[in-house]
Amino acid sequence: MNSMLGRRVFEAGAKVRNPTLFQQYDYLKSTEWLSRAELETIQLASAEKFLRFCGEHSPYYQQVFRATGFDPSRFSRAADLSVLPEMDKATLIRENSAIHTSGLNEKLRLAETSGTSGEALAFYRNERWDSAIRAALMRSYDWYDVKPWDKNGYLWGYNIGASQAKKVALLDGIQNRFRLFRYSESEIRRFCHRLQSSSFISGYSSMIYEVAKCVNELELGPLPLKMVKGTSEMILDAYHPESRAAFGKNITSEYGAAEAGLIAFECPYGGIHVNIENVLLEQSNDGELLVTNLLSYSFPVIRYRLGDMVTLSDETCRCGRNHPVLKNILGRKGANVVGDQQTYPALTFYYVFKNLALEKNILLNYKAVQHTQGKVKIFIEGKTNQQYQKDIELQLQRYFGDDIDFSTLYIDRFVNEMKKKQYFETSL
Repeated sequence: MNSMLGRRVFEAGAKVRNPTLFQQYDYLKSTEWLSRAELETIQLASAEKFLRFCGEHSPYYQQVFRATGFDPSRFSRAADLSVLPEMDKATLIRENSAIHTSGLNEKLRLAETSGTSGEALAFYRNERWDSAIRAALMRSYDWYDVKPWDKNGYLWGYNIGASQAKKVALLDGIQNRFRLFRYSESEIRRFCHRLQSSSFISGYSSMIYEVAKCVNELELGPLPLKMVKGTSEMILDAYHPESRAAFGKNITSEYGAAEAGLIAFECPYGGIHVNIENVLLEQSNDGELLVTNLLSYSFPVIRYRLGDMVTLSDETCRCGRNHPVLKNILGRKGANVVGDQQTYPALTFYYVFKNLALEKNILLNYKAVQHTQGKVKIFIEGKTNQQYQKDIELQLQRYFGDDIDFSTLYIDRFVNEMKKKQYFETSL
């Protein structure tokens, strides 16, 4: 499908599914270069309107507002939300019916997600909320001279039978995209041949990395892509060199969640810009990100704990946009690493390998596994390197001391899996 036909199909679909899409896109384009003060004024006005609606139409939040003494009409700054309880996925599931609002004159669409936690959640997303996510993506794609209807490759956790693959391929075709179903050499060669005439590729960052390695090993690149978008996982430093060699680009970070919407998107200058017009972000006392989605009228998401450790920054990106930026998206706090004397958050491994990249320019793809208290195996992709080994041990000592006995095993490569990668696994 050529780009012109792709656009016509996209616009026809938007008229049915997302009638306010282009209206919201035009609005976001008009706010793209506003000052930080102007953006914050828009954010607070949207928050007050949203919170008023929640207090009137959501049985759950009617009760919460009464219990906490929160008055939406007096809302004037983000800090005012601190009296409200933090929300987690278990609460969204348990209080599902009461959280949903009534009296909203918008088309609703059922959304379902399990995410990395494995907890199944279903909720109704109103049309303006759904369209806002897509409009924000369209604005972000513009930074790379890409349109959502452009031909694109898609790497998303599918490892299915032939008949189901044909059905998925048909639906993908309508959206001018194609995906890789298996990691065989013939499939990768066919996939890369189609990428030659594509604008971008997207999917799990670890899957993009695995495909990039195959592209480089088979000497099929570099492929002329405008954007390489990774989502749903941490993007390790080790991923970028392979992506640049295969596709000519680093992996760009898209950050969000089905229940929270699009939170931030990375620009070509490396700034991960917060979608401030549509979300309000806070940081909990223990460093977790709290998200309030200002367009989630059908199913209010207020002070929602994604479980991710993220640093908020007041820096201004070199691109000139004044949207706040995120720094150090560490991913899920995850399960604890259990030592002989104490426990440690799994994301400690992020610091270990991030330091190796920053201080020693050592870029490693890794996975840590624990089945016994006080003992952890760390699998490293690549050939044994004694200098690397020494630096790894120094970093592990820095964070864990002598509390855990680490063994490092070097492997040729990790098994290719069509699913989200876990960087720490434990049976404890």
